[in-house]
Amino acid sequence: MSPASALRLRRIAVLAAALGLAPLLSPIAAPAASAAACGTENLALNRPASSSSTENGGTLPAAAVDGDPGTRWSSAFSDPQWLRIDLGGPKQLCRVTLNWETAHAKAFQVQVSDDAADWRDLHTATDSAGGVQQLDVAGTGRYLRVHGTQRATGYGYSLWEVGAYAVTDGSDPVLPPTDPRNPDFGPNVLVVDPRSSTVDTQNRLNAIAREQRTNQFGPQRHAVLFKPGNYNADVDLRFYTQVAGLGLHPDDVNINGHVRVEADWLQQGEDPNNLGNATQNFWRSAENMSVTLPPNTIERWAVAQAAPYRRMHVRGQLHLWNGHDGWASGGWISDSKIDGVVVSGSQQQFMTRNTQLVDGWAGSVWNMVFVGSTGTPPPNFPNPSHTVLPTTPVIREKPFLHVDAAGNYGVFVPSLRHNASGTSWASGTTAGSSISLSQFYLVKPGTPAATINAALSQGRHLLFTPGVHRIDDTIRVTRPNTVLLGLGLATVIPTTGKAAIAVSDVDGVKLAGLLVDAGPVNSPVLVELGEAGSSRDHAANPVSVHDLFLRVGGAGPGKATVSLRVNSHDTIIDHVWAWRGDHGDGVGWTVNTGANGVVVNGADVTAYGLFAEHYQQYNVLWNGENGRTYMFQNELPYDPPDQASWMNGGTQGWAAYKVADSVNRHEGWGLGSYCFNNVNPSVVTANSFEVPRKPGVRMHNLAAVSLGGVGTISNIINNVGGPANTTTQVRYLNEYP
Repeated sequence: MSPASALRLRRIAVLAAALGLAPLLSPIAAPAASAAACGTENLALNRPASSSSTENGGTLPAAAVDGDPGTRWSSAFSDPQWLRIDLGGPKQLCRVTLNWETAHAKAFQVQVSDDAADWRDLHTATDSAGGVQQLDVAGTGRYLRVHGTQRATGYGYSLWEVGAYAVTDGSDPVLPPTDPRNPDFGPNVLVVDPRSSTVDTQNRLNAIAREQRTNQFGPQRHAVLFKPGNYNADVDLRFYTQVAGLGLHPDDVNINGHVRVEADWLQQGEDPNNLGNATQNFWRSAENMSVTLPPNTIERWAVAQAAPYRRMHVRGQLHLWNGHDGWASGGWISDSKIDGVVVSGSQQQFMTRNTQLVDGWAGSVWNMVFVGSTGTPPPNFPNPSHTVLPTTPVIREKPFLHVDAAGNYGVFVPSLRHNASGTSWASGTTAGSSISLSQFYLVKPGTPAATINAALSQGRHLLFTPGVHRIDDTIRVTRPNTVLLGLGLATVIPTTGKAAIAVSDVDGVKLAGLLVDAGPVNSPVLVELGEAGSSRDHAANPVSVHDLFLRVGGAGPGKATVSLRVNSHDTIIDHVWAWRGDHGDGVGWTVNTGANGVVVNGADVTAYGLFAEHYQQYNVLWNGENGRTYMFQNELPYDPPDQASWMNGGTQGWAAYKVADSVNRHEGWGLGSYCFNNVNPSVVTANSFEVPRKPGVRMHNLAAVSLGGVGTISNIINNVGGPANTTTQVRYLNEYP
């Protein structure tokens, strides 16, 4: 409610700052840290902010740290008032910037505190003129406060933006530029163009396949990228390998041959010669290309979890298991077109989103879910278990690397779609925009976390090259619309017990194509989206995660209390697998400890393809309102040594999927949970699902399975549905309540 001239005055102040005249508008404190030693990263940007009061609901404290000079915090019309910012940890501040609206402070202090209780003055003003103030300061604290004691107008205190800058060891690192025409993707990326030797290309593909055939927990990572054109190739896709086209349309790259996943290495049952088991065909992907099959052949995609099939066009049939008696437990297809019939065979469950099934789908076991797809089978549950929803309520497709006709690389970011049916590219190029690769920092294995964070603070996006990235500090994403994209199942491991990735409560961040592996020191959380208590509305530009895989143990000792925590409202989860290892190295009930796979605190969060397995408490804990899950797959932990170790208070075991008692609205479609208590088959889990008994909470098409009758789930949901055990291994429920 300040005068209309405020906007003009603000623009004059900003112009003055740009011209170097800002010191004339404000007092300067002394002594100051040298300019060369004062960093350029705004530590207040998108940090949690609170205040003594607000003028109205449109002038909240977060508006003073959102990086938008057109939004502001304003207080009630009285003295004193304050704005407080949590910098996340002790910071040695050297500069604070204040951009006042016309309703500014005549008298105020800039203060720091370690505990938000005991405050120390860094700067005092008694006759401030407002405007844009750059205050050189010297002091250390976690909390920064602007404490106004006398207003300059009859209104309250009003700040467009607050900035905070800390002392560095000299200057921010000088990061190498990324050449968009000749980027250095490192040794684990093979780029193929139409001039490449067909023989040499096939030899390289064969060598990668031989190396990765059974390399389930090795450190090797590969990406094979095809520039637009036609190729003759047989891609035998194995562990930690991504094959992708570099066009803007899937048909820009055509493979005459195969892009296939075979079930031919893992023993099934007691027969050592039966290697048709696909249940461990994890961690690989095919994206953004078309495949023209040789006559009278099919494409095989016999996969388990974490094996996405995206933006693919298959000219022929697609079979999702070994074609005989092999087991399979997948899986994910999205934004694709399959010209022939898809035969699911023994696949226990599968998620198909926004895909054109030209010749339909054949097959079902326990939980086949189709969302926003065409050519699907009719809805039916169970036998066959086909959950079908005609549209996808809100989705953004995964960002992808591409190259234009001039040879410039970029990352294409698809636009948000609502009530979508079919592929994003059905009528031509996908709607969205491209970001030049020159705006990305290419993260290679061995890059320090400090360098990665410096790149982020300088406004760069991140492209992780294939490999294992060990980091000693959290990667902190604070800027809206930042893209973090991994190639070749790039793997991030926090080594010091911190989070691997923390995203501030900002608009439009995209995390895609990353495997985050817990380190040997327990991390409270591996990936966190938004700070605790996040409250901003992101409906117009949500955070989204795509093909994000989280792992605790298996590749070695690892511990993490929570694998993924979602605090930001409106987040889109577009294929996540959170896995506490049941096999491999460093596994055991007291070895690879992990309480929760996914914890959702934000409101209006939507999940497509939510896979969470083997955690020691709730695999999924949903605390936020208005959540929606389309396809959930779970295995409860195999390894509780006894019932006493698998108790939630007086309840036998922990539900796979828990909606908090405080939640009033929640809905889920196509949800399955399985037990296999091979360590102690007498272990019992009371319910696979627990939800509040409220009118706004609805669950559709649920399954509980005792795999081989090893272990017992007493009921599907809220003591309803009957036991899955040796006698009756599969239980279904169409609707709850």
